Order: sequence, then C-alpha cells, then structure tokens
Amino acid sequence: MTNDTLQASREWWSQRWLDLLDSYRFKKRLERARNYSRQGNVLSIEFKGAKVLARVQGSEAEPYKVSLSLDAFSDEEWGYVIETMSHKAVFAAKLLAGEMPQNMEEAFTTNGLSLFPFTLSDVHSKCSCPDKANPCKHVGAVYYQLGDRFSEDPFVLFQLRGRTKEQIISDLRKLRSAKVKATTPETSETQTPILSTQYSVKIGVFWQYHEPLESSLVVIAPSSSETVLDVLGAIPLAKAEENVVNLTSSDVVMKYLDTIYKEVSQKAVLAAMNVGAG
Repeated sequence: MTNDTLQASREWWSQRWLDLLDSYRFKKRLERARNYSRQGNVLSIEFKGAKVLARVQGSEAEPYKVSLSLDAFSDEEWGYVIETMSHKAVFAAKLLAGEMPQNMEEAFTTNGLSLFPFTLSDVHSKCSCPDKANPCKHVGAVYYQLGDRFSEDPFVLFQLRGRTKEQIISDLRKLRSAKVKATTPETSETQTPILSTQYSVKIGVFWQYHEPLESSLVVIAPSSSETVLDVLGAIPLAKAEENVVNLTSSDVVMKYLDTIYKEVSQKAVLAAMNVGAG
C-alpha cells in the first residue's frame, strides 16, 4: 500500500497523530522507525496510567525499553471538558461506537486545551538505546504503532491525557442524567385528571352553515366593469371567417366566457349572503 492509500484508510485522529511525527526533519530516521513498526520490532506496548511502556527489538540481543507520555490534564481541566462534551449527545454516541467525533477537538479548545500535542517536544519520550537523538528510531516505531492503536480505540488518546474510557463514559452519563433530572418537572401526587371532551363529527353536514349572516356585515361584490378576461385580452385563436353576425371564433369564446364569469360571480355573492338557502 502506498502512503496515500494508508492515509485514506486511517481515521482522521490517527492520521493527525502521525502527521506530527512525519513533520520531523530527519526523514531517514523516520523511515527506519516506520520499517521497525512494520516489521514487528515493537514487541510489546502497555499502558501504565497515562504513560506508554514498550519493548523494541533493535540491533542488540536485548530489546530496548521505550517510554512515552503526554502532559495529563488535571481533574479540574477534565471536568470542564466533560461538561462541554455532555452538552452534545453525539459525542457520547460516537465514542461508545468506537469513533472519534469530527469536532471533538472543540471540547478541548473551548476550554483552552489541546487534545493533540502541538510539536514533538510536547511528547515526552525515553529510550534505553545509546542513540542520543530524540526521537530515535525505536521511539518513532512506538509512535507509529500508537497511530494504529488510536484507529482501533480512540480512547487510547484520551488515556495519554489522563482519563480512561470507563472514567469518561461514567462522567458523561452522570452529567447527562443530572441534566435530565433538572429539566424534568416534578409531578404532584394530587393532580386533577384532565377530562377530554369528545365530539362526534358528522362528515355529511360538516361544511354546511344554515345561520344567516349578521345584518351589520357588508358584502362587497367584485366589480363587474373589468374582469380578468378584460385584462388578459382576446384568446389567441386562429381567426375564422366572419359569420352572419360578423363574429370571429375568438369573439364567440370571449363572449361565452364573459357570460359564465358574470353568472359565477352573481352566484358567489348570493351564496355569501345565504340567499335562497332551502
């Protein structure tokens, strides 16, 4: 697989972690570290609190011991972050599904914190090898391996900042349940039941209205001097030969529609005034 293919297959948080290491200027050392990671030279990785402890097989018979850690957030800082997370249900839902919400960093930056280290100097690492450079290829190999661990379990990244998966989920549940209780109104034991009155609807006469209109109401009839037909003008029909009364087919249609329009207008006025209701 090419580097582009690998990057496309990684989750964004895992790639974000590896991008920091890839910015390291000693590219040859990074290439050796990447090979160590791919070839299985990282024999073991375990967490001791917020610190990563690993054993990496190098050129010597005895594996080198590597430790890696970030600055853990204080209980107060984590309290602010969890409080921010609790306002969005999608955070808990995504994390429980093994995914990192796309905007998860906002929960940290809102409180003046950064989930990811800014530079490699923010990553505290040690190796028992004689190489004075830091990170050495053994530390780099562990760094790459952690990127894969983050893909499998995003909570590993939180653990480096001082909180385990169980702690985060537990704190989120407590805060969200407290918010639900606070917003649920207390019900009185002596509440009076609300009786709903049901009415039967007769569909056949639902739209009928037999009461006369108030005499004070004024019915304004539409003007018959100018209609929509007058505004639209003559119907664009093909002109026919004049008949005995010198009317074209267009004139005949317009005259007919004009009669219909006036009849409909008159009936509408009579219906509104409830005239002739049986």
